[in-house]
Amino acid sequence: MGKEEKYSVLLASSNEKFDQMLMSLLPADEYGPIHIVNSIGAARRMMTERTYDMLIINAPLKDERGTNYAIDVAHETGVGVMLFLDADIFEEVSVFTEQYGVLTLSKPAATSVISQSLRLLCATRQRLKRMEVKAASFEDKIEEIKLVNRAKLLLIGTGKFDEKSAHRFIEKVAMDSRSPRRKVAEEIIARYKE
Repeated sequence: MGKEEKYSVLLASSNEKFDQMLMSLLPADEYGPIHIVNSIGAARRMMTERTYDMLIINAPLKDERGTNYAIDVAHETGVGVMLFLDADIFEEVSVFTEQYGVLTLSKPAATSVISQSLRLLCATRQRLKRMEVKAASFEDKIEEIKLVNRAKLLLIGTGKFDEKSAHRFIEKVAMDSRSPRRKVAEEIIARYKE
């Protein structure tokens, strides 16, 4: 983690003592902003308003336990999810939640265990961020290929190009104008749409 990079945290908990203990393990130079809500409903609203790096749920909450929401967030997003469960249900529930990538801890947990788990969650989040960047890059490349192929089809449709010469034409215009192939393809598509 770079010195300037911080992990944003959403804490869903209805126990002030727990909140204070956890906040003591989230130094401001590494974590922030940190938002605390006391229900899963409020957590859902906050997650729609902004993106967080981590969701920490201290179950149960006022409106529901929070396990299903933890699973949903872990399954559908790249957010790191940590779920604290009472010891009497920990074994039964953690077997289920962990298969979705939810880091599950039994309460009460030692601060050293929580601290190590937070580090693990940070490391996992960094890895997921890198994968998200690669996925976005891959999607951009696929989109570029689609645009170039569409532009080639429009050029071929004029009757002046075959597939090979249309490809060479796009490459040459891109090289001569020092423009990305995507931009050249978009310009060709725009020209033939008129």
